[in-house]
Amino acid sequence: MDRLRITGGLPLRGEVPVSGAKNAALPILCSALLVADTLELGNVPRLHDVATTLKLLGLMGARCERDGDRVAIDASAVATPEAPYELVRTMRASILVLGPLLARFGEARVALPGGCAIGQRPVDQHIKGLQAMGAQIAIEHGDVVARAPRLKGARIVTDMVTVTGTENLMMAATLADGETVIENAAREPEVVDLANALVAMGARIDGAGTDRIAIRGVEKLHGGSHRVMADRIEAGTFLCAAAATGGEIVLTGAEPDTMDATLEKLREAGARVECGPGTIRLRMDRRPRAVNLRTAPYPGFATDMQAQFMAVNCIAEGTGVVTETIFENRFMHVLELQRLGADITIEGNTAVVRGVRGLSGASVMATDLRASAGLVIAGLVADGETIVDRIYHLDRGYERMEDKLVALGARIERLK
Repeated sequence: MDRLRITGGLPLRGEVPVSGAKNAALPILCSALLVADTLELGNVPRLHDVATTLKLLGLMGARCERDGDRVAIDASAVATPEAPYELVRTMRASILVLGPLLARFGEARVALPGGCAIGQRPVDQHIKGLQAMGAQIAIEHGDVVARAPRLKGARIVTDMVTVTGTENLMMAATLADGETVIENAAREPEVVDLANALVAMGARIDGAGTDRIAIRGVEKLHGGSHRVMADRIEAGTFLCAAAATGGEIVLTGAEPDTMDATLEKLREAGARVECGPGTIRLRMDRRPRAVNLRTAPYPGFATDMQAQFMAVNCIAEGTGVVTETIFENRFMHVLELQRLGADITIEGNTAVVRGVRGLSGASVMATDLRASAGLVIAGLVADGETIVDRIYHLDRGYERMEDKLVALGARIERLK
């Protein structure tokens, strides 16, 4: 497996482009299954999860072509509404083909998904919503088997805020008879980006970005084009890296309006943050101040930024309390940070981080996607050499991370 070797101690300086958002690209790619036409997308990041999704679509009969950051998907020849375990097991987002397949073909068989081991992320809300729309669903041999000659509009109240559940139901509802209303819907910017892509394909959607989304079903959708939004988590990760190392960077192609909670915590930590059209500039000319944070659904503080801020807190002035409310297993990076010299105590779903003057390099192992990013940040500030193992997690969600860091002056290289 590939590893990263990091020699820490240098501040990050320079300009770095923000890639397209993984969490927006994946559902939008799956939405191509709704049409017997071509969906053209721009700003699609080169990530392992994107490659897996394109492979899955191709296996079902879609023709996928890529040219740089542009992807064209023609799903007119899809004849097998099935997503096998061999691909689905590596990526939880594969469940997002369930709604589109069922809506267009009246049936679907999708293996129960895998992905990062950061806690239970059940698909019961997806199933409950589709059943409310008239689908008959069973679990057979590890597969979700769904049937519905044509879905019917319904009022769906989810038991919890679920991003992929909202996205799956919204896609399914675009081809349902009548109006579907999703209450307690996820408000994430990626949900809004998917809605914008669907509208470009002829869908009728109101309320995306609020907790009540109304979708009026149409007879059929058509091809369209859409540019994937900027990745707010990648942007936040680089800002945390610059803050931790005492650097100064400018992000280009960013969307600061989607990052209020992250930017506020960086300012609280002592960073000077300035935003312009498509740009974010951060300068940190002092030791960071420890910040308290509590993860919550958007517009609250993103769980996907928790590990990165914990890394900043590790070398900050004071004590920061980090409370994780989304995933029960998302403190697995704590043991690895402790190997670098961090002073962290876990109490249930809370981690108390007492900042230390410095970390020391060591070999650590990534346990999930965002934990990988937190360990890289810690390695950038640690004295000596840090080896981050199992970085295939990192490749699932960050495009050329080490190349971008090198361009900012970091001493980091990939070891095969």
